[in-house]
Amino acid sequence: MIYATARLTITDPDALARYREKAGQALAKHGGKVETASRDFTPLDGTPDAPNMLALLSFPNKEAALAWAHDPELEPVHALRRAAGQSDILLLG
Repeated sequence: MIYATARLTITDPDALARYREKAGQALAKHGGKVETASRDFTPLDGTPDAPNMLALLSFPNKEAALAWAHDPELEPVHALRRAAGQSDILLLG
């Protein structure tokens, strides 16, 4: 199992709602899922440039995560996420 963090600063809630309708199925296509997501979090140390939403994603392996990120069929779904505001996704490992 490998994990990714998604840091989102939402500026268009409607685009986020459209993304959420498709995101789970898009992740599942490559064995991924949202482990948790929340707008309620607390920095434990330092002064990070905090987004207004964080999510923890899981994938079976690095190859699956990369396949999800670069799947041309999923580009419209990724575009919805990007339209919702700033998003950064970091793969751990």
